Amino acid sequence: MNDAVLAASGIGVRFGGVRALHDVSVAVRPGEICGLIGPNGAGKTTLFDVLSGMRRPDAGRVRLAGVDVTARSPVWRARHGMRRTFQRQQLFGQLTVADNLVVAQEGGRWRRGGTARSRARAAEVLAACGLDGLAGAYPGTLPVGLARTAELARALAEPPRVLLLDEPASGMTEEERQRLAGVVRRLAAEEGCGVLLVEHDVGFVMDLCSRVVVLDLGEVLAEGSPARVRADPAVRDAYLGSTEAGVTECAPPDPR
Repeated sequence: MNDAVLAASGIGVRFGGVRALHDVSVAVRPGEICGLIGPNGAGKTTLFDVLSGMRRPDAGRVRLAGVDVTARSPVWRARHGMRRTFQRQQLFGQLTVADNLVVAQEGGRWRRGGTARSRARAAEVLAACGLDGLAGAYPGTLPVGLARTAELARALAEPPRVLLLDEPASGMTEEERQRLAGVVRRLAAEEGCGVLLVEHDVGFVMDLCSRVVVLDLGEVLAEGSPARVRADPAVRDAYLGSTEAGVTECAPPDPR
């Protein structure tokens, strides 16, 4: 995809003698919501680590808005519009929810109160995420679903070009999932942000995403519209047999 905001081509990663990823290519256009699914151990989180700069691939290239960023750090990528959430909460527990967003805008440096611009942007994002009533709360006091929403809000503190969401709906109530979906749809449609989403809730992915990529054993097994992926016999055999009809996968989170 020449117009992709994020593109990875020929990605290969090995852990000793274990091949975690082999010749994996994936791309996301501006304003597109793309899902990444597959069995546990398929390599989804490893791919996210490569895309976000936390791991250098053994083969292949990563481009952000057409620029080769394969050797660039996570901080450089973040400063140029890439944001990521994680399976485990990464918020600063000693700061309020609003202050976490302020710090995210000020390069990770904490100045009491932050700038007026940062505080205003934090209030705007929290309201868009349905968290305006929790601005003064501390992350450790929040239920899992609200804490995940707060982490999403922090990722949006500065408008991203591309957003990597790693199991964002895990632990959320149905109401929280619907709110999450609404935030992601608005981000893509109104701000043109490209979104790549890893999630074990297949129904959530199929409803939200316009395109889905399936990984299995470190390789791309299938790619296409949700309907095409659902109908693919190889995908059904490798993955969807246990997660059909929107049932969330019951296995533990992907170890990689």
